[in-house]
Amino acid sequence: MLSVKELVESNSVRSVPSNYISLKSPEDSILYETENIPTIDFSRLTSSNAFERSKEIQQLGDACRNWGFFMLINHGVSETLREKMLRATQRFFDLSEEEKKEYAGEKVLDPIRYGTSFNVMVDKSLFWRDFLKCHVHPHLNVPSKPPGFRETVDEYTRKSREVVGELLKGICGSLGLEENYIHKRLNVELGAQMLIANFYPPCPKPELTMGLPAHTDHGLLTLLLQNQFSGLQIQHKGKWIPVNPLPNSFLVNTGDHLEILTNGKFKSVLHRAVVNTTGTRISIATAHGAPLETIVGPAPEFIDYHNPEAYRAIKYGHYMQFQQSHELDRRSCLDHIRI
Repeated sequence: MLSVKELVESNSVRSVPSNYISLKSPEDSILYETENIPTIDFSRLTSSNAFERSKEIQQLGDACRNWGFFMLINHGVSETLREKMLRATQRFFDLSEEEKKEYAGEKVLDPIRYGTSFNVMVDKSLFWRDFLKCHVHPHLNVPSKPPGFRETVDEYTRKSREVVGELLKGICGSLGLEENYIHKRLNVELGAQMLIANFYPPCPKPELTMGLPAHTDHGLLTLLLQNQFSGLQIQHKGKWIPVNPLPNSFLVNTGDHLEILTNGKFKSVLHRAVVNTTGTRISIATAHGAPLETIVGPAPEFIDYHNPEAYRAIKYGHYMQFQQSHELDRRSCLDHIRI
């Protein structure tokens, strides 16, 4: 199976090969560029000023409830580390195909897995994307090539866990819970963290294919870093909105397991990745969740006579296995456990 990078660099691609063509419905092609996703100031969220912090916690809750996506600014992760992580990712994808295929893996939950599209065994059409997926916590699994890659990933994912830990505390506060409620209930300190590095080469006819189709993420929160090329679009009130992040910001979205835990109070939101003609887009997502063996279901605080249990409890690892083994199809994984 050729990687998209290999396909593009072979100079044989003047048009999009037929197995990469994804047909979109007319309504899926309409973009609404006038709306902007909310912005959360991390420095206010962690401020010693109680009023400032309380106000930002409320805004964080509103962003999760109404959008499921927000931009995070003043997060304390240095621009130097962010750039270092992007450069290291570029260097990994610049390895020879033989070197990268050492990390191809055989199973969807292998600790390290390099590949193309999403899951070539089930994808009806292929996606214009190569990827590297690494389980980086509670055990660090990272390719040994290129030199220095493992150390950069270790440093970056440690910082992202710190940021997400504080965001989860703020989310608990916005829900009227004790700030460590989610940490304790789901044993987040030992929780699964997956790094997904996405490589989207330039495409001769981007309107004919997708980087990734509409889907939601497993986990509690996903933190996204990207290079200078945009491509993320989110669905808000049935409309597709292109996201153009502020410089030095992260994009954060609520995942399926936050929706499950809150019994639907917070929603996991559909998003997709499109490609462009001008340059390679690199995005690096870190998905943060519970330990693989932990059973996640709606918390009792969100269940009552008017709000009955809406999801079946399921092991975190089983949910991940289900999602990674099936084609990406909007909200199919959540639908699978919906009562």
